Amino acid sequence: MDGTDGADSMRDGMDHDLDDGAFDEHAGTAESADGDAGIDADLLEEELRQAAAVLDPLPPALLQIAVDAYALHDLDTKVAELSFDSLVDALPVRGAEDPPRMLTFSAGEVTVDVEVTAHGLMGQLMPPQPARIEVLGGPQPGSSLTADDLGRFTGAAPPSGPFALRLRTAGDVVETEWLRT
Repeated sequence: MDGTDGADSMRDGMDHDLDDGAFDEHAGTAESADGDAGIDADLLEEELRQAAAVLDPLPPALLQIAVDAYALHDLDTKVAELSFDSLVDALPVRGAEDPPRMLTFSAGEVTVDVEVTAHGLMGQLMPPQPARIEVLGGPQPGSSLTADDLGRFTGAAPPSGPFALRLRTAGDVVETEWLRT
């Protein structure tokens, strides 16, 4: 005996298991030879995703690179740079509990002033003009706001986590830098 007979018989047994319908591709579940339902493929995929997130999380630097790359997916978009942030640039006010965060973004002639509070956000475009505004917060579609003729806009829910604003005016698309709340 040369030692290959055991491997051949094991291979033949595996071929037999595959031929008798042990896995039904259309149903998405594995079935044993006696017909019992096994693991749902979608459930298994979700459990594997959760395990990978815990055991091998995405490095924060790589996540930031991905977010920055996504921000440039529309090359006609002007990027509005942060020119003022009250967390960094403002002097602390004595006795103020939970003051609003004031942000100013600039892109060419367009300036966007934004106030972020626990109750939502509000802002104004300069020069005043109507615009559609998306509050971006990741891969899901963001909430949509509308700036009136004076450039004013409000949102009822404050952004959670990293966010950016995408403004569509009559002639331009402007997107702010991404910030954490």
